[in-house]
Amino acid sequence: MPSVRIGRIVRAGQGAWSQCSQCRSHLHEASMCGAQCDQGVLTLSKYGLGKESSNTSREALRCLANAFLLDEPSRQIFVDLGYAPKAAEHLKNDNREDEFLISRMLFLLTYNTKVDFEVLVNDNKLADSINQQIARHAKNFSKSGRRKSVNSPSQDMAMVETLKLLFNVTYYYPDLISCFTPSVEPLINIILHHPLPSPPLQPPLTHILNALLNMDLGAAEKKTPYGREARVSPLFPYSHPETVVDRLSCILDEALRKQEERELDQAAAPLVTLMRRMYELATPQMKSWMRWLLLPTAKDRDKPLGQGETLSARLLRLSCSPNLTTLRENVSGLLFELSDKDATKFVNNIGYGFASGFLVSHNIRIPASAMEASSTSSDDTSGGVDFNPITGQKWSSENRDTSKSVPEMTEDEKEREAERLFVLFERLKATGVIDVKNPVEQAIDDGRFEELD
Repeated sequence: MPSVRIGRIVRAGQGAWSQCSQCRSHLHEASMCGAQCDQGVLTLSKYGLGKESSNTSREALRCLANAFLLDEPSRQIFVDLGYAPKAAEHLKNDNREDEFLISRMLFLLTYNTKVDFEVLVNDNKLADSINQQIARHAKNFSKSGRRKSVNSPSQDMAMVETLKLLFNVTYYYPDLISCFTPSVEPLINIILHHPLPSPPLQPPLTHILNALLNMDLGAAEKKTPYGREARVSPLFPYSHPETVVDRLSCILDEALRKQEERELDQAAAPLVTLMRRMYELATPQMKSWMRWLLLPTAKDRDKPLGQGETLSARLLRLSCSPNLTTLRENVSGLLFELSDKDATKFVNNIGYGFASGFLVSHNIRIPASAMEASSTSSDDTSGGVDFNPITGQKWSSENRDTSKSVPEMTEDEKEREAERLFVLFERLKATGVIDVKNPVEQAIDDGRFEELD
């Protein structure tokens, strides 16, 4: 029964509450009486969100957060008792422990409760509190912030809970997305300045990427220092517009090198999706920069595309990986968009071998001119050299590799190979499974065989 579960959760918090005799008496009483679920939540809410001392309040909030996690009905009881608005108000506190606990509680309230987050945003300024908390974290990771404070695990833990709350609110209440636009630039700044873990795609970075995917990135544009009409996006900072693109590319490259393939399908997909969103918003100059970073270059075409350890080669291999159903679609979509959604350019950029699967699966007709265009490209990625339209390798490199790896057969070797093929055809014909005619017989019948004295 719910009352029994709450009783167990409450009893688990007794040791941490030893300094508070009032709380302790309520807990003992609840334990002895079986602790009706609503009474247990009411008691914890009263101490957690009342005017108690900070230590007492946080111990109560810890118990509430655990109760919400382990006992789903307790969440709705909390809402019915009218404490959700008080929790939203409590998020205004500039304290990482309070932020961690309240954000986790509100995050859990987004699941299977009747709480109206639109009311919390409009009446209790929940969006403003979330934006303010994220701005505080961004300040800690700025150059001046790093000089004044040292990043701690508790800061990252609090930020992760706030980011999870932000993601769920914007996911379940899309009409509220515009309220969180002020958080776009701080989130970008955290990506730029937060020390990268190893491997990189893990919290808090993954939660930042997820949160950004729900945001209206275009609405975050600001006026430039020059001219009233000119505007700039935090995705492409005015002084160094390539900074964010470079950072995300480095993160992606590090992830592909250091993380297990089975982890990448879910971890890297949001990053690739964000890069696709960025390409949509980029200026022509930045689009050219992204193509240079992510598409094969002339040097890559010294080998068949997809070979080697460059970022573009790794992306091409991911685009046809059978184990990465989500990521391979995302990567192929990114490469297609980098090709301006033009099938001819797409084949031109990555070769028919990598492009055909995506085009066919999306019912995109492959123009007959694609094969010709690929062999005489002159765009900024191929360097204007002739290359094999299937593999993407330069014809000159392909011929050189062929001459090195496969020396021309001698006359004796040709005769032995012909004899071997003759025997194989005769055996295949003898099985009766298929009716196949030996090429030598066919040549005799066609009058193309001449006996020499």
